[in-house]
Amino acid sequence: MSQSTSREQQRDHLLEAALVHVPFDGWSRRALFAGAADLGLQAGLARRLFPRAGDDMLVHVERWADRQMLARVGALEGMRVRDRIAKLVRTRLEVLGPHREAMRRATAARLLPSNGFAACGSLWRSVDLMWSAAGDDVRDASYYSKRSLLAVVWTSTFLFWLEDRSEDFQDTWAFLERRIDNVMQIGRLRSRFGDMFLGLGRLNPLAARR
Repeated sequence: MSQSTSREQQRDHLLEAALVHVPFDGWSRRALFAGAADLGLQAGLARRLFPRAGDDMLVHVERWADRQMLARVGALEGMRVRDRIAKLVRTRLEVLGPHREAMRRATAARLLPSNGFAACGSLWRSVDLMWSAAGDDVRDASYYSKRSLLAVVWTSTFLFWLEDRSEDFQDTWAFLERRIDNVMQIGRLRSRFGDMFLGLGRLNPLAARR
């Protein structure tokens, strides 16, 4: 790597090299050093880039996947919001496609207590980025509910994709569409109940006195 390469780019290159070894060595220092050796890097530099080895790589792979998703997703203008979200989710899975076994091992590694908090933070950052890329970053009353629902969509679709054996992951894309449809139905129900409770509040004489 040249001296002009940024630290983030160095981390990306080393992560990509290490991903090849993760299916065999797990999210470990051994996989990190194997990736460094493939790039001709010294182990000391690998330690500085990922001080906690596999734990740091688990966090970085999510940031890397987010950046790759945005770089590959293409134009979203003119699409319905649901279609924008579907395309973003699908593109992120396609980014991870060559590393499915590594991601399967990542799922197990994130169940460890030491990784749980960071995994939740990475998930929230990813769904927030998806919504922002889809054109929705207004912090209104639905800001958190939209992101929470997308977290459910992403997680369930990701787990389905890990075990999908269909050609070109056609079953995964169909599953994704169904999950988004379910979420949209939940959103419509919430909106209706919200309007109903708002109307009841206006009719409530106690509420009117406040």
